[in-house]
Amino acid sequence: MSTRTRPETRRPVATLKDVAERAGVSQMTVSRVLNAPAKVRKQTAEKVREAIEALNFRPNYLAKSLADGRSILIGLLYNNPSDQYLSQVMFGALRACRERSHHLLVQDFLFETDLGDTDAVTSIIRQSGVQALIVCPPIGEDPSAKETLEKLGLPFVRIAPGRETDGAPYVEIDDRDAAKRMTQHLLDLGHRDIAFIAGPEDQVSSRRRTEGFKEAMTVAGLPVPDEFLRQGAYTYRSGMEAALPLLQSAKRPSAVFAANDDMAAGVLAAAMQAGLSVPGDLSVAGFDDVSLATTVWPSLTTVRQPIAEMAERAVGLLETDTFGQEGERSALLPTEIIERESTARFEG
Repeated sequence: MSTRTRPETRRPVATLKDVAERAGVSQMTVSRVLNAPAKVRKQTAEKVREAIEALNFRPNYLAKSLADGRSILIGLLYNNPSDQYLSQVMFGALRACRERSHHLLVQDFLFETDLGDTDAVTSIIRQSGVQALIVCPPIGEDPSAKETLEKLGLPFVRIAPGRETDGAPYVEIDDRDAAKRMTQHLLDLGHRDIAFIAGPEDQVSSRRRTEGFKEAMTVAGLPVPDEFLRQGAYTYRSGMEAALPLLQSAKRPSAVFAANDDMAAGVLAAAMQAGLSVPGDLSVAGFDDVSLATTVWPSLTTVRQPIAEMAERAVGLLETDTFGQEGERSALLPTEIIERESTARFEG
């Protein structure tokens, strides 16, 4: 039985009325300070600005722009080592923005440093002029990053946040179930000695995919040797470096399941270095179904997650969240096992 944590209560965002009450002026005066400050007395404008700063008030330009039918600027925050993954996120977000006459600004962050400096992040985002944010993994997984983004007062949607919902809209897939089904696919092909290459330990998606793999093997009654569980970093090189010792050992697996396609491509390279044919001597499976999966040879059997569609749905959720309308605040999208040339029935 799974344990679900209770969602946090989302902290209220300061409104125009709150600013007016704190400054002791009318809401119309606050609006004038924001839109036509030259028409307001200097002393009054200063009181309003002090109230705005004290309350961390941010005008909801997104709602106004959408209501007026004007285009808006949506920021896409990312720190993902997979260019293949990011390109699909950008494609989906750009397509959705184009359909709605919006614009997209892409901003990268160094996860360990930039997001630890709240003032720097706030400054960068405010100076960019964005009015809403789409947050890519692994940034959305970090509670401190979420707290920093909430302080900005801008609507934001996380893609694959990797943890229980806590107030902010999100779009995700079921990583654990998808990995379990891919492992079962390899088992159905007759493989019993299956190795798994995980992604970064600190990323929830990697942990969930590892859990799905282990669960499928446990259900099948098959122990997984420690040496068959390898650590990668969601990169091509890490996949190759994790796989090579496996494939050169006396007891090597008949199949390797990598937690993303970049690492799976690295496994193909390691197999070639080890003098093994794929899928004759070794079956290889990946996760994501990015374009790389069909450009490598042999083409990769993989889990297809609808990356571009997740970004499109994120744009739609931004509108719902901004207006406070009734409607979905989250979306769980399906995955699919795509069988290609890198896997085959075990004949040993």
